[in-house]
Amino acid sequence: MAREIFDRDRLADYGKRGFQGGLSTLGDFRKFLLRGNVVDLAVGVVIGAAFNGLVQAFVNDVIKPLIGLLGNGQNFSGLHTILHGQTFLWGDLIGVFISFILTAAVVYFFVVKPINALQDGFGRLRPKHEVAPTTRDCPFCLSTVNLKATRCAYCTAQLPPVDGSQAQANVAPSR
Repeated sequence: MAREIFDRDRLADYGKRGFQGGLSTLGDFRKFLLRGNVVDLAVGVVIGAAFNGLVQAFVNDVIKPLIGLLGNGQNFSGLHTILHGQTFLWGDLIGVFISFILTAAVVYFFVVKPINALQDGFGRLRPKHEVAPTTRDCPFCLSTVNLKATRCAYCTAQLPPVDGSQAQANVAPSR
């Protein structure tokens, strides 16, 4: 029995299947990496990191000295408070906050707004499909009930059957 479990040919067969299974998994991983979304995400991360460095340099080399000139003439990032032996660098925190606001503004005005404008432009070109109504108004209590309902859930009145003209009258235009 023990000899059958540790049979050399049987173990070699398991090894080959494991090796082939690993290669197929690597092939699937390669397909995943080469799909458009992952490559686009990687490019976006690299460009975002480069843009972050540009914004940090702009804030540190241009904005902070300008604020320092408007203030008391010292470097803006050197502002700090010492309390019970702990140093709070609130000037540096304000610099990082300005950097964040600039980055968010650039992304919003140069990425989000143009993409939304493009999507709105293409949305106008698509034909609008009218959505069939799913509800109707009860003629007795004027509450909204399901289109297939035979009785009103609110006033329990028996509802007249829905004909085609009433169903068309309740169609709400889709956006």
